[in-house]
Amino acid sequence: MQAVVKEIALQKDFFSAQGEKPSLIDTVYLGGGTPSLLELSELQAIFGALQQHFNIADNAEITLEANPDDLDKDKLEAIRQLSVNRLSIGIQSFHEADLRYMNRSHTAGQALKVLDDALQSGFGNITADLIYGTPGMSDHQWKENILQLISMDIPHISAYSLTVEKKTALDVFIRQGKAAPVDEDQSAHQFELLCQITQEHGFQHYEISNFGKPGFFSRHNLAYWSGKSYLGLGPSAHSFLPGMRRWNVANTGKYIDELLKGEIPFQQEVLTPDQQYNEYVMTALRTMWGIRKQTVIEKFGETYYRAMMKSAVKHISHELLEESATHLVVTTRGKFMADGIAADLFA
Repeated sequence: MQAVVKEIALQKDFFSAQGEKPSLIDTVYLGGGTPSLLELSELQAIFGALQQHFNIADNAEITLEANPDDLDKDKLEAIRQLSVNRLSIGIQSFHEADLRYMNRSHTAGQALKVLDDALQSGFGNITADLIYGTPGMSDHQWKENILQLISMDIPHISAYSLTVEKKTALDVFIRQGKAAPVDEDQSAHQFELLCQITQEHGFQHYEISNFGKPGFFSRHNLAYWSGKSYLGLGPSAHSFLPGMRRWNVANTGKYIDELLKGEIPFQQEVLTPDQQYNEYVMTALRTMWGIRKQTVIEKFGETYYRAMMKSAVKHISHELLEESATHLVVTTRGKFMADGIAADLFA
């Protein structure tokens, strides 16, 4: 905690030092781990340092990621007294079998209670994470998960297909036959159900994994997808400025040692034109706004534009991409394959 607070102080000129005009900080996001584990005094230390060294807008979106088992009514009400005005809660499922399969530490009852407590504590801006494609989860159960959030008037849903990372416990269990493997067809079908149900209930599918009621899109994540500059604080945290990316050392011990000596342990890279173009294609295609043709021409040139359009032809003919006079946007059929389509358009 001392090291993070120290880094906040050392990074106060991050934007101006890179030639960017100092501006109001529009969003703050505490995530990339489980910040809900922090004591209230530790959260107060972080927010106190941020407010001391940065010019944070009065209407800034300030999000805290949380697991259901870390929050009770007292802690929620205390957090509400800080600057936090948005919660991102890792619900994942309201079915015990799914939670056991994913090795989650909370129960379905805790998931329901934390949402109710958060609403009662005055948090109107809540997003909940769900995971689909879990072996054994029926379509009916998946619908129940979605409709449970809708019935509680949760205005934003982030939903992800279950993926199995190598060398994780789940990966080992699957290879040993102790857990069922993921079924891609099941995941694709449940993604379609998700799109259909959320649309019927007034949500906009504004990014591949994100569904929000009007006025409740994640302003923070929209900044990532639209290529805005951001500063990351803490071990492993990434920062971005146009044409450049930097990241802090992942090793927590080294991070602490260097910060307490007054140094920020980071590496950085200057992005090539190909990397900048690919990143734009990848992020833009994941959103409901898609790729703006004129942006490609203006930022990267005619050569990139012609190559992109040549690669897009087959996806347009297969009704995975929709072309207008100004944009390329993934169709409903193409959304589940958006990353693969983007890769096909890469330089």
